[in-house]
Amino acid sequence: MVERLRRIGAGALALFARLEDSFLCLLLAAMTLLACWQILLRFLFAGGLVWADQLLRYLVLWAGMFGAVIATREGRHIAIDIVSHLLPGRLMPFLRLIIDLFSAAVSGVLTWAAVVFVQNERLYGGEILLAIPFWGWNLIFPIAFGLITLRFLGAAAGECRSLRQQCQLRQAGG
Repeated sequence: MVERLRRIGAGALALFARLEDSFLCLLLAAMTLLACWQILLRFLFAGGLVWADQLLRYLVLWAGMFGAVIATREGRHIAIDIVSHLLPGRLMPFLRLIIDLFSAAVSGVLTWAAVVFVQNERLYGGEILLAIPFWGWNLIFPIAFGLITLRFLGAAAGECRSLRQQCQLRQAGG
């Protein structure tokens, strides 16, 4: 039963990863097409779409934030790796656990700050882009930081499982 739940969970995570990747590809394609269209309109007609530049700015934000989510998922996020060279190898799982928990805490605080930011935008910001208020475009911040927080918590849970298995092996062997 537990193994079946793990397989279902792993399948759901794999599907979610494919959705993230596909969404990022869609964003990049939309950005490329819109930028090329805008350049073509400016070159041929000395004008362009009034809303395109602002939309491109938001699409860049969305692509950057989803790129950060994917980088976190793949463990390719920015990391400063000085301490790991000084610690013995057996302590590395503990260090990774501490780093993942710290990163989850920081990401959680950023998620909360992003929620407050979007709420303030909703209350005080009144501009609209393509029938979507600016606060709607800024939803990427709490969404992305929330996903990053969940990724770090998942990595910390994986480190806890790894540490537990190591302890069980040591107890069985010694």
